[in-house]
Amino acid sequence: MDWLMTLLHVDSATELMWVIFGLLAQVMFTMRFLLQWLASERAKDSVMPVAFWYFSLAGGLMLFAYALYRKDPVFVLGQGLGVFIYIRNLWLIHANRRRA
Repeated sequence: MDWLMTLLHVDSATELMWVIFGLLAQVMFTMRFLLQWLASERAKDSVMPVAFWYFSLAGGLMLFAYALYRKDPVFVLGQGLGVFIYIRNLWLIHANRRRA
């Protein structure tokens, strides 16, 4: 475990858990692009699957929590705004489906 703490530049088990959480959050956030790319390749057109917004929301919330822990105002503002956008897009998608 010491090698991992050295590799990630952390001094405590708590810091290590948060950095691992942050890395998992980034993986979740990145998955949305892979999902969108695969959906577009399958459709032979640029498409935005609903799952893109769910991955965006999950990754955004996780990164927002990590940014709060790190007390990084730039990161907090960026992820905070994104979370509202992802929620709004999901709201619009589901409202449109209810109308249809």
